Formats: sequence, C-alpha cells, structure tokens
Amino acid sequence: MAGEVEARLSELGITLPEPVAAAANYVPAVRSGNMLYISGQLPIGPGGVTLTGTLGAGVSVEDAQKAAQLCAINVMAQARAALGDLDKVARVVKLVGFVASTPDFGDQPKVVNGASDLMVAAFGEKGRHARSAVGVAALPFGAAVEVEAIIEIAS
Repeated sequence: MAGEVEARLSELGITLPEPVAAAANYVPAVRSGNMLYISGQLPIGPGGVTLTGTLGAGVSVEDAQKAAQLCAINVMAQARAALGDLDKVARVVKLVGFVASTPDFGDQPKVVNGASDLMVAAFGEKGRHARSAVGVAALPFGAAVEVEAIIEIAS
C-alpha cells in the first residue's frame, strides 16, 4: 500500500518511475546518518532526456519548468529506492537546480520552481526547502535542467 506522499502524487496524476541508473562513476543516493543526498537528476522519461537545449536560445521557461518537475519526480524515485518509503522523509532540506542557459538569461528561479512546487505539493510543509537555481553553460546529454536534493530522514 502506498504511503501518504505517494497518495498525494497519485492525486496529482504522478506515478514514480523506476529510478534511473547512474551514468558514470557515482551512486544515485548516499545516506549519511539521518541525511540523504540525491545526485543530480535529469528530466529522463521512458524515451530518454525529455528536454534538451538552452534557456535563452530557444527553450521556453514553461517547457523547462515541466522538465524541472520531471527532475523532481526522478529525485523522489531515487529517495524511495534508498528509503523504501517516501513517508520516511522528515524534510526536503535543499534543492539545487542547474539550468543550461545563455549568459543573459536570468529566469533560472522560475525554471526551478517546477521542482520546488512539486516537492511542496508532495510533502506539504516538509517539502519547503532552501534552494539554489544556477545557470550553467551545458549539462550532461544536452539536458536543459538538472536537480539534486538533500533530504532529512525521520528517525
């Protein structure tokens, strides 16, 4: 039976996928004490990376917000794989969003809201987090967005 968090996701029409395997020499999640560190997650769906390109050079903020939401879905899939149950999350402590963007693009926070809004919708107050939204020249596989997370685990 799904817990409260997955029930909220289901109400939103979201089913968590199987977590994506690491693409290089790292692990997708590391637990240290009561903290869980989730490696950067790309907007990967069943067909691969769903949004490539650069903000400020053809990729829309709206499309990138949806991609950031998919990154957050993949973060939660990794957390569920590491913890067995998303109800074990005490707090989403911090998200870091990376946005492939031109030097003059300044709406990275709007893009990363796609991930932040979903965390709050899924976890309620426990989903409110500190955050960074960083513009970068390029991301792996040409992705437009990447999101990583730091999560506190309930004891």
